[in-house]
Amino acid sequence: MQLTIGQLARQAQLSADTVRYYARIGLITPQARSSNGYKQFAEQDVRRLHFIRQAQHLGFTLTEIRRILHQAGEGDSPCPQVREIIARRIDETRRQVKQLVTLQKRMEDALAHWENLPDQRPTGHSVCHLIESVTADDNECH
Repeated sequence: MQLTIGQLARQAQLSADTVRYYARIGLITPQARSSNGYKQFAEQDVRRLHFIRQAQHLGFTLTEIRRILHQAGEGDSPCPQVREIIARRIDETRRQVKQLVTLQKRMEDALAHWENLPDQRPTGHSVCHLIESVTADDNECH
């Protein structure tokens, strides 16, 4: 059974624009064109779109997904590559979480310090004395 972009989008629970984009970047490929020029896709493309969504949900980029699909299409197991990408992504995510926790602490400390400071108008030398009271060296308010 051949599916139009709209039918494929409905079955995969995606927007037609997303399906068009995935077709444009080569994640899915139309099987044929109908007599009226509409691209037609196969049922297997619904499964492929579900796979793409699952991979994105795990943090894979479209570029990584394209490589995984290509490797699988060549008959090679993409599993070692998938494990490597996820391991690297876990390390990156841990680093980002640590940076965010540090930023949150810095923001909380600044807000606590600022609660008792009066509002001031900008001067020729100062834009916002609250931000300017935070030093970049030790990230503490003075």
